Amino acid sequence: MASVPSLASTLQQQLADALTAALPDAGTADPLLRRSDRADFQANGILALAKKLKGNPRELAGQVTAALPAGELIKDIEVSGPGFLNITLTDRAIVETLAARAADAGGRLGVPLRPDAGKTVIDYAQPNVAKEMHVGHLRSAVIGDAMVRILEFTGEDVVRRHHIGDWGTQFGMLIQYLIEHPGALKHEGDASDGEAAMSTLNRVYKASRALFDADEEFKARSRDRVVALQAGDPETLELWQGFVDESKIYFHSVFDKLDMEVRDPDIVGESGYNDMLEETCRILEETGVAVRSEGALCVFFDDVKGPDGNKVPLIVKKTNGGYGYAATDLSAIRNRVQDLKADTLLYVVDARQSLHFKMVFETARRAGWLGDGVKAVQLAFGTVLGKDGKPFKTREGETVRLEDLLDEAVDRATAVVREKAEKVGLSEEEIVENGRYVGIGAVKYADLSTSAVRDYKFDLDQMVSLNGDTSVYLQYAYARIQSILRKAGDAVPAAHPELALAPAERALGLHLDQFGEVLAEVAAGYEPHKLAAYLYQLASHLTTFYDQCQVLSPDNAPEVVENRLFLVELTARTLHQGMALLGIRTPERL
Repeated sequence: MASVPSLASTLQQQLADALTAALPDAGTADPLLRRSDRADFQANGILALAKKLKGNPRELAGQVTAALPAGELIKDIEVSGPGFLNITLTDRAIVETLAARAADAGGRLGVPLRPDAGKTVIDYAQPNVAKEMHVGHLRSAVIGDAMVRILEFTGEDVVRRHHIGDWGTQFGMLIQYLIEHPGALKHEGDASDGEAAMSTLNRVYKASRALFDADEEFKARSRDRVVALQAGDPETLELWQGFVDESKIYFHSVFDKLDMEVRDPDIVGESGYNDMLEETCRILEETGVAVRSEGALCVFFDDVKGPDGNKVPLIVKKTNGGYGYAATDLSAIRNRVQDLKADTLLYVVDARQSLHFKMVFETARRAGWLGDGVKAVQLAFGTVLGKDGKPFKTREGETVRLEDLLDEAVDRATAVVREKAEKVGLSEEEIVENGRYVGIGAVKYADLSTSAVRDYKFDLDQMVSLNGDTSVYLQYAYARIQSILRKAGDAVPAAHPELALAPAERALGLHLDQFGEVLAEVAAGYEPHKLAAYLYQLASHLTTFYDQCQVLSPDNAPEVVENRLFLVELTARTLHQGMALLGIRTPERL
């Protein structure tokens, strides 16, 4: 894999060297380089440097300009205002850098691996055993899957963890019902049918809940069954495993619809840390991190108080001897740091749980499980809202089933694809396949193009639109390029650095060159919406390019056709790779 430095990083280094050469007393100085609408780039660092050295900023800018090496990178440099440098690059430098990206044998478009890459355990896609997945499960799955792909692409060693709810009081109720109603968990039809699995689980849950609420003796037997479960009783564990296995059939069917890979070894539920809970509590109490308060084991914080002004504790072990969620989360941290040897723990979890995780992370720091180069981060996300701006519900006021939402998205997208199918010549099989890619892509992109911490409105009409900031717009841009490449005949994409570039070609080329820098920023800040924004801007540059620069015009010289084919092909490869990192497919024809 050949790493290709971006034009910005090459220019940044040349400016930094020139600053040092012209102003040796300044020490290490940052040119503060950024994209500009007045030139290709603007360097603003000289103004601050002049204040520090008590010099004239325009004179210092002139000295730095004179110290820049003569070469093929910079076409023009102008001193503007109080020492700003407006810099225009040569067309040759742009095309040669893009050619190096296109020639990368590793298929990475010259994107380097991060020098600070380590090992991240990412906790995302957290359904609950024996319960339906609803719209609230969407964001953790979609954002987490995108971050896994991006982190792995940039060189991080990623361990996936799906922390499912598979322990606790309700399982005593469910298992006791199974013991008294053998065969209740069996369902008719295909054993791998996710819908049938969920239907069975729903039926058993409702029946057991009704009995639990109506029969005090059954309620007592259910509570005894929880004790047997936590004690490892073989019969109880076997029946519990039946619920887990049935739920996994359903989980996988939903994740398959989302075009996501969720592997069984990565599913580690609350039960996976059960053997660690008592030791976790013992360590916290012995080290003084946790203290007894009214019979419960608690951790207190000076800055966490309730409405009454009293401190709100993190309860690790309850008064009755049961374990709180904190005990499981702290045990998971111990496992991920001590056994999996992670440098970073990333939790893709609802923003409403931020206080809980703040307290858990601080407790882990006090206990010494975090620190010394190990960090924990919550990638908090907001709520999915309906068109009315309120939490997304059905007309009956119930939470929307995730499967229903995905099915509707695919149906709506398939209708959009079918409208244009005859013009493109799509077969029925392609219509169905593309409808799935467009529908699921629309749902994912709407989520990922919004900053994770913000709420967003779920509007399918907008999501499947060919206009605006949607995945369909990006997918259509990719398919349009493939159509041009198919029509090119004997003309082949080839870079021609000797050619002058039109303004739209330059803008497209400079944006293409930013791909690696954007990915580095996205990976470092856990901000997939910045990749979505980059890809939308890329498609927008492509639209302007089409309007101003015909690719296959008979009036173009052969080398112009080849160079423009080169630009659009590299754009297609960048769109394809960027969309794949978001977990979205790019059909060849649309």
